[in-house]
Amino acid sequence: MIIYGLDPGFSGAWGAIDHHGNYKGCGDMLHTDKHIRTNEVFEEMIAIRGKEDCEVIVESVHSMPQQGVSSVFKFGVAFGGALSLAERMRCPWHLVTPQVWKKSFGLTSDKHASSILARKLWPDAPLARQKDNGRAEALLMAYWLMKQHGND
Repeated sequence: MIIYGLDPGFSGAWGAIDHHGNYKGCGDMLHTDKHIRTNEVFEEMIAIRGKEDCEVIVESVHSMPQQGVSSVFKFGVAFGGALSLAERMRCPWHLVTPQVWKKSFGLTSDKHASSILARKLWPDAPLARQKDNGRAEALLMAYWLMKQHGND
């Protein structure tokens, strides 16, 4: 089984592990200035799956009160793109808040700490750049879902 994590947003990403926690792949939420290029992201994700079953976890996010209308709308478009990707995988998918999955790993909103943990768990994953924190968090969400099933 392949478990995917989706970190929504224009700077978001996807990550995939198997049911043993082994790294399978990751990538960025490719986008134009107006929308997520879901067809291209889907092709990257599906290439990892092969004929295996899968499950998807999407970070459940919301707008913040201080955000402007334009940025809230843009973020909503990106979140919708992530939900569309989850649906297109044709496997069970779930939503999880950042507070829930991060708490289980002792993480806070500090994305750098998420990157450090992900690099430790998957040293061969392409997570070296600061902007790869979306990939790190997507992989960690997938790992969180794997642990919910009792796999270690």
